[in-house]
Amino acid sequence: MKAHLSRRYLFSASHRLHSEAMSKEENQSTYGKCNNPYGHGHNYIVQVTVSGQVDEKTGMVCNLTDLDSFIEREVLARYDHENLNTLPEFSQQVPTTENLCIHIYEIVQRSFHHAHLERVRIEETMMNSFEYAGEGKN
Repeated sequence: MKAHLSRRYLFSASHRLHSEAMSKEENQSTYGKCNNPYGHGHNYIVQVTVSGQVDEKTGMVCNLTDLDSFIEREVLARYDHENLNTLPEFSQQVPTTENLCIHIYEIVQRSFHHAHLERVRIEETMMNSFEYAGEGKN
């Protein structure tokens, strides 16, 4: 019997949306106030959804402790209270929430093996959310 488990995590980070491949005017036109040279911050909500067979003994898809400790160690410790622009993964890439969502998905996909990763969803604001489910799944 397959089931899905979704877990939400909170972290705060700042970023500036700016592409070196575009002119000052193009950046301003594309990113608007998010192109502020001093950046801006968000209180992100990350939702990780995994799936798998419900273990007959435990009744769970995976142990929440395993998922929580993995996300704390590999995701929150990396991004919480950071300026995303200064991180290696964004040295050549604009730190949009779309790109952040993809990076978090790849971290979980690569190293969390207690259940199958279905998707990562990030709420940036009350009005904006982004979701990534891997190549060919969307």
